Amino acid sequence: MLIGEVARRCGVSSRMLRHYDSLGLVRPTGRTVGGYREYSAQDIRRIFHVEGLRSLGLSLRQIGRALEDPAFAPSTLVSELIRRTEDRLKREQELLDRLRTIDASAPLDWQDVLRVVELLHGLDSPSAAHRQQAVLAPAEDAPVPIELLAKAVLTEADPNVAGALRWALARAGDDGVASLAAGLSSEDVDIRRRAIMAIAELSGEEATTVLADALGDPDPTVRAHAALASGRRGAVAAIPMLVDMIVEGANDVEAAEVLGALSLESADRIMRALADALTADTTNSAARIRLTQALAELPPTAAQDLLRQLTHDEDRAVGLIASAILRTLEG
Repeated sequence: MLIGEVARRCGVSSRMLRHYDSLGLVRPTGRTVGGYREYSAQDIRRIFHVEGLRSLGLSLRQIGRALEDPAFAPSTLVSELIRRTEDRLKREQELLDRLRTIDASAPLDWQDVLRVVELLHGLDSPSAAHRQQAVLAPAEDAPVPIELLAKAVLTEADPNVAGALRWALARAGDDGVASLAAGLSSEDVDIRRRAIMAIAELSGEEATTVLADALGDPDPTVRAHAALASGRRGAVAAIPMLVDMIVEGANDVEAAEVLGALSLESADRIMRALADALTADTTNSAARIRLTQALAELPPTAAQDLLRQLTHDEDRAVGLIASAILRTLEG
C-alpha cells in the first residue's frame, strides 16, 4: 500500500509518515520500482500502535523505546503521564476559575481586568500580610468580585486575613451568601466553620435561612456560630442550642446575652429550656451555676419565680448565686 493510501486509511498525514520513517519509528518494508514507499499490513499495524501511544501523551522517543525494548515496563511511564496530566488539568482549572472570576466582575475595559488580576495575584501571595493588604487596599474604583472574595474566605487559614476578607465581603453586599453556603456542604469542617462565620456577618433573608439550616450541622462550632447569629436575628429555633452552649461552657456568656435579647418575644420558652436543663443533670454543678447566672440576663418578671426556687437548691453555690441575682432584680 502506497503512502497516500496509508495516510487516507490511517488518518495520519503523509508528512507525518515520512517523519516516522526518518526517525526509524515506522519504516515501510518495501519500495516500488519507482522508489515510492510501500507499507505492508504489519507496517500499518505499527502505525496504529504509534498513534495509540501518542494519544496517551507519550513522546515519539518514548514510543520508539516502548515498541523496541521488550524489557520496557509501562507502569512507571504511565504513572508519570498520570501525574503530568493531573498537573496540567489543575493549571487549566485554575486558569478557568480565574477567567470566570474576571467575567463575573463584569469588566468594562482592560483596566478593570488588570485590577482584578492584581487582586488575584495579591490573594495568591504566600505572605499573609500581602494577602491582607490586597483585601484592605484594593485599587481605586476597582470592581469587587464577590465570588472571588467568597472563595478566598473558605480557604484562608490566617485569622487576620480571614477577618479582612469577611469585612470586604460584608461591604460588597449580600450576594456572596450562595457562594459561602456551598462551603457548608464541604466534608472539611474548617471550610464549614469559615463559611458560617462569614455568613453570620451578612444580612438579608437568604443569610438568615442558611444560618437556620446550619443549626443541624454535626460540628458543635458551626452550630454555635449559627445559633448566636440566628438568635441575634430573633430565631427561636436557636434557643435549644444556646442553652446547650451554656451547659457546655462554650461561649456561655455570649449565649446568655443572646437569650436575654430573645426573651422579649420568647420568655416562656426560654425559661422552660433553662429549667429543664437545670433539672436534667443535678450533679453537674458548674453547668447549673452557668445556667443560674444566665437568668440574670432575662427580664425580672420572667426569671424571678425560677430564681426563688433555686435559692433553696441543694447545691449551695447555685442557691447563693440565685439569691444574689434575685436581690439585684428585686432592688
